[in-house]
Amino acid sequence: MAKVLYITANPKSVENSVSHRVGQAFLQAYRHSHKNDEIREINLYEEDFPIIDYDVLNGWGKMRKDGISFSELNEIEQEKINALNTFTDMIANADKYVFVSPMWNWGTPPRLKEFIDSFVVVGKTFHYTENGPVGHLKGKKAILIQVSGGIYSHGPFAKMDHSHPYLKQVLNIIGIDDVEVLYVEGHDFDRDKADEIIRKGILDAEKHALAF
Repeated sequence: MAKVLYITANPKSVENSVSHRVGQAFLQAYRHSHKNDEIREINLYEEDFPIIDYDVLNGWGKMRKDGISFSELNEIEQEKINALNTFTDMIANADKYVFVSPMWNWGTPPRLKEFIDSFVVVGKTFHYTENGPVGHLKGKKAILIQVSGGIYSHGPFAKMDHSHPYLKQVLNIIGIDDVEVLYVEGHDFDRDKADEIIRKGILDAEKHALAF
């Protein structure tokens, strides 16, 4: 039995979101074909988790640089770091990761970036060596279903895509090298073919789910 994290980053409803519709098709097909797996769904626009702020950075600094124990931190620092550790541990304990996200302004939605910051943590999911970072989450796999109204997987605007390259890089840093990307794109660029593009995206998502 594998533990799967299904992570979405879109505040829209399923009815009004292409990424949610494609993601739900993936999830339904995956559940049907992997009946024994444990799946946890996380909607980052509904999940309450703290961002890395002054208290978190100050607490980490006290422990790393000053040698202070966790119990010596103030109550607010302990509370926020504990909350972040919950998400870090959740990522570390999973086997597979499904990220479903729209591209916003050629990058990731802000809540996804905040979530990434909660698990890319030195000493927990990777460590530094003289040859660079070494990840702790070896042998795991991930898929990113990236939805965009324009076309960025190829062509003249491909260099503007700072979303999936960034996510792949941070996953590689923590040891997850098996990362595939499913693009669902162009439905705003070519509105006459929007329904066809979305239908194809749903079918592609279902196929990827069977093999994931």
